[in-house]
Amino acid sequence: MSRIAATFSQLKSQGRKALIPYVTAGFPFADITPELMHGMVAGGADVIELGVPFSDPSADGPVIQKAGEKALSFGIGVAQVLEMVRLFRVKDSLTPVVLMGYANPVERYDIKHGTGSSKGGAFIRDAAQAGVDGMLIVDYPPEECAVFAAGLRAHNMDLIFLLAPTSTDERMAQVAKVASGYVYYVSLKGVTGAGTLDVDAVQAMLPRIRRHVGIPVGVGFGIRDAATARAISRVADAVVIGSRIIQLIENQPHDRVTAIAHDFLKEIRAALD
Repeated sequence: MSRIAATFSQLKSQGRKALIPYVTAGFPFADITPELMHGMVAGGADVIELGVPFSDPSADGPVIQKAGEKALSFGIGVAQVLEMVRLFRVKDSLTPVVLMGYANPVERYDIKHGTGSSKGGAFIRDAAQAGVDGMLIVDYPPEECAVFAAGLRAHNMDLIFLLAPTSTDERMAQVAKVASGYVYYVSLKGVTGAGTLDVDAVQAMLPRIRRHVGIPVGVGFGIRDAATARAISRVADAVVIGSRIIQLIENQPHDRVTAIAHDFLKEIRAALD
């Protein structure tokens, strides 16, 4: 059983929902991420999604795009992100870490560090050694991911997919064949940070998703406060929060970043519980 599956199983036995914060690796300071991750766990995070900076993100809104650009200006790439996870694992061997990003950095890493013998081979090897638990690659379609998913599973890692309001039953069935850990339901059309979340629409969509997908369903995009998080937690297995955290820490001094993220998540955690 993967760390992600074990975490969701434990939460379910406790009647609790998962809190999954997202932050961009290397933002707002190049050296802050491991410390920030520990602070988020102390604030109540159950799983951490760590964004891998990329120069041409297709699904990220202005807030996360700007964070990624800043991290890239610090020289943060896949190798640096894996080192951040290694440093986090020195003190935390339990909290699952999911890397969220795009195909280009992963495939470039393979070209540079691998033999080219299998899709994702070098990346999967090094991610597993660093202590990564799952991957969410936005632009990997499920019908082309069987080899990559099998490689991850062989290293006890999960492949996580996005579903959206526009997802067809056929697409949900394709995702169900290769996904593990959890699926991430994007509750709004458009990019991260866009629009206002419609809780009723989410509530109507989740039974349809669960007809096809047997693993936990997390909901993100548009969750900005404790009240909305609590409402979503009544119907979802996990609440995912990203853009709001990025906004809160964006202009903070180094010694305030972790405390601000911790206090925000502590408020969300109290609302979920």
